[in-house]
Amino acid sequence: MQPRTQGSEQVKVRAVRGAVQLDRDEAGHMDERVSQLLTAILERNALTADDLISVWFTATPDLRSDFPAAAARKLGIVDVPLICAQELDVAGAMPRVVRILAHVETGLTKAEISHVYLGAAAALRKDIAQ
Repeated sequence: MQPRTQGSEQVKVRAVRGAVQLDRDEAGHMDERVSQLLTAILERNALTADDLISVWFTATPDLRSDFPAAAARKLGIVDVPLICAQELDVAGAMPRVVRILAHVETGLTKAEISHVYLGAAAALRKDIAQ
């Protein structure tokens, strides 16, 4: 299978990570924070919804008010496969965290991908947080 091209640029599949910590477990707050995270991931990597292949959302076990993927649907991301899962319940882990793993089509190299960790969640991956 030949890689897809946009103009003269070769497009590859890349993975983009991100996370955000919520202040509280409320559906409206989750929607707001997950929307901020997903928007930041798209903007910092010069991506659009059309570049998304699929998105995995995970939430820590203490978040039960809504599905994180619902925020993506409200942003108009309606034709992309989305899935939600629960993070492992590890003692001492940061509470109230939603993580994203997005698979995208982009001309960016792995080194050029901007992984987005908002607020306190930046402590989760100091090595790659932008």
